[in-house]
Amino acid sequence: MRFFIPILIGRILRALARARGGGSAYPGFIVLKLVPDFLQHVTKQFPNGVVFVLGSNGKSTTTHMISDIVRAHGLRVFTNPSGANLPQGIASALLSEVSLTGRLKADIGILEVDEAFAVELAGILSPSTVTMLNVQVDQLYRFFETERVATMMLDTAALSTANVITNHDDQFLDAYTAVDGQHVLRFGASDEVIAAAPNGLQNADSFGGGARTQTAADAEVVAHTGDGATIRFAGAEIPVRLPARGLHYAVDAAAATATASAALGAQFRADAVTKAFGTMKPAYGRGERLPIAGESAEFTMFKNAASLQLNLDALPDHPEQVLMAIDEGTPDISWIYDIDFSKLDHVDVVSGDKAWQIAIALEHAGVRIGRVEPDVEAAIKHMEQLGATTRGTKNFIVNYEIMMIARKALGHPDMEKTA
Repeated sequence: MRFFIPILIGRILRALARARGGGSAYPGFIVLKLVPDFLQHVTKQFPNGVVFVLGSNGKSTTTHMISDIVRAHGLRVFTNPSGANLPQGIASALLSEVSLTGRLKADIGILEVDEAFAVELAGILSPSTVTMLNVQVDQLYRFFETERVATMMLDTAALSTANVITNHDDQFLDAYTAVDGQHVLRFGASDEVIAAAPNGLQNADSFGGGARTQTAADAEVVAHTGDGATIRFAGAEIPVRLPARGLHYAVDAAAATATASAALGAQFRADAVTKAFGTMKPAYGRGERLPIAGESAEFTMFKNAASLQLNLDALPDHPEQVLMAIDEGTPDISWIYDIDFSKLDHVDVVSGDKAWQIAIALEHAGVRIGRVEPDVEAAIKHMEQLGATTRGTKNFIVNYEIMMIARKALGHPDMEKTA
């Protein structure tokens, strides 16, 4: 009964935070202060263990994919919102999944984890499976060197109690070798599929060490067109309908398939993968479509050069109407001059705190700009007034924080929830 009062307090705080439109980690912070072993006590109850998902890009989408695949096998899943990937955030998200006595309702935990806290969390939660998606240039103002992020992921993988899923096409991650009896699966895309991508997979280069030892991918994207892909896994070719366009989504799907197989063991069925993807909705704000002026606003979300480039590459040539916006949630956008903007022949409105920085980069790239409007809500009103498109789509290319503002402006103020 020692969990009763802390969980009750946490639930009250969580309800108050959500009533004010927030998804605060503060309730989890308080619970951990009152019962420091709350996370250990709860997560050891998962019959099918805990899965960690790490990576510079694609964590939220892949976590979403794994969760839907596992649910298609009949299991109950606990997973965390992308903003709740630190200890206090995970504790806060768990408050809706446990009874007042601390008993868990789910069969498996599938968690997106911040790389900087992954080793610490692994020591607390003892993940049975760790999935490493990619090492891409990201948040240098925070991590300084890409190699540091790779080391964080590899050190976390070494703490997995059973399975490690790693990226065959990533120079940092492919070299991982099993420790203490771990089972290692690799995912990736075929050479032909990668060669067809305008700017490749955007994985970071490793300039240290000797020549790579070539490995084989266990789950491999062997075909990809728009929002469809075929994944070769365990001797079968699994067709999937992706929740959004892009090769990166196909590679994430291969990672999710391998992860679900490792976590489920003999329960895994290839037909359940196809079934799960057939009804899968986009992850929150990532390829999501929301109503605007009788059409749809399609959200393309990014946080660094790699995610922006991969999402631009997936766009149809020369979208009819485009809003591009970045705010201080992405502090350093000096990388924007490395982006290939050839898919865009114009941007109707540039917005956010960094609107003028974007505008200069677009001008250098030869992209026409209709208007610079730093105020995001005013920029959205401008998009509403542009009239109809032939495709019924207005493209919103935004970072996470702008995505939240835009969703609210379009009448969708809901916060990202546990899936």
